[in-house]
Amino acid sequence: MGSIRALRGTRDILPDEAAYWQWVEGEARQQFARSAYREIRTPIFEETGLFARGIGEATDVVGKEMYSFTDRGDRSITLRPENTAGVVRAYIENKLAGQGGVQRLWYTGPMFRYERPQGGRQRQFHQLGAEVLGSKDPRADAEVIAIAQDLLKSIGLTNLTMDLNSVGNKRDRAAYREALVSYLTPYKDELDADSQDRLTRNPLRILDSKNERTQEIVVDAPNLQDHLSPESKTFFDQVQQALTDLNISYQLNPRLVRGLDYYTHTAFEIQSSDLGAQATVCGGGRYDGLIEQLGGPATPAVGWAMGMERLMILLKELRDAPCAEMDFYVVSRGDAAQAQALNIAQSLRRQGFGVELDLSGSAFGKQFKRADRSGAIACIILGDSEAENKSLQLKWLQSGEQEEQAQASFLQNTDTLRQQINQARSA
Repeated sequence: MGSIRALRGTRDILPDEAAYWQWVEGEARQQFARSAYREIRTPIFEETGLFARGIGEATDVVGKEMYSFTDRGDRSITLRPENTAGVVRAYIENKLAGQGGVQRLWYTGPMFRYERPQGGRQRQFHQLGAEVLGSKDPRADAEVIAIAQDLLKSIGLTNLTMDLNSVGNKRDRAAYREALVSYLTPYKDELDADSQDRLTRNPLRILDSKNERTQEIVVDAPNLQDHLSPESKTFFDQVQQALTDLNISYQLNPRLVRGLDYYTHTAFEIQSSDLGAQATVCGGGRYDGLIEQLGGPATPAVGWAMGMERLMILLKELRDAPCAEMDFYVVSRGDAAQAQALNIAQSLRRQGFGVELDLSGSAFGKQFKRADRSGAIACIILGDSEAENKSLQLKWLQSGEQEEQAQASFLQNTDTLRQQINQARSA
């Protein structure tokens, strides 16, 4: 029997790469905290009906990509393919609307879609997302976009562009759908197979087709903007003005419709020119009808999601992996010294210092080499004589200076120690 390997479309995030993930998540937490967004954590599986009703049965996600199964209670269960529907379900079930005001929520975690794995796209993938529930103000659209832009810039991304569109309200979309189907029907036999299927199920998605002939056909298709009601046009104008006031650049893309049925009014995508064909790093928009559609009160909402895997591709090109700053590296030899070394390391950790304890039991020479490579500021050394005297050797790795100190006084003078560490790190 061969060794067991990770399933296709899944991958391990090893410690060096996990450092990037932790750093991005830390930046996101700071951005969200400053903007009064609170974290929500929803289950990774839900009733299949939630996604069929929320995302739309005619979408590719529901029709082709969901991981669904029947559990022992004979219920149809689906691993979440996205998280907006789950957040909305939680909003309704837990009566968050009853708390009054606007709910600003954010999340991060794994999603699941049965797709062909490719660069930045896995069957288990991860998203970071934000949702604003309870505001019909166009400033909410501008706010979520601004937070996404600020987050991407805070982690060092620069070659970013944003496509913006309005898909109008439900009536606007219905009128546009009719006009689009009327235009495309004579070309049905020339469309690619997926687009032929979408013509009756989800014709707006044909605008997203990457097929060359289909792209040629849709060039002269009706423009969604021409089917917007006066109210939808006014709302979109206000969103654009708010973005302009925030100095957020964008380009209008009348073909941008996003792939899920719940979108209304604003739709946007942020792309990076450094990603090639899979250029989108963040996408979202407004979904004013979804909460009511899923059984809740009529509630306007807007949000976005970022693909973490794609962010990681970009970050690895931009910077080295972030690493935790170690203050001390502890080396020891001999039973008594090793026991004391563990106690000293743990005592320092409890006082907020970063400490790596060498557990190899190898010769001092090899431990010292690891200390030099560790990035620590100082090395704590214990041998038989130090163990007997209850002392330690403190070596400052940058200068090479070394001094002997009593263990008790060393652990009591942590304020001085912290100042010395900070001075050495900034030198």
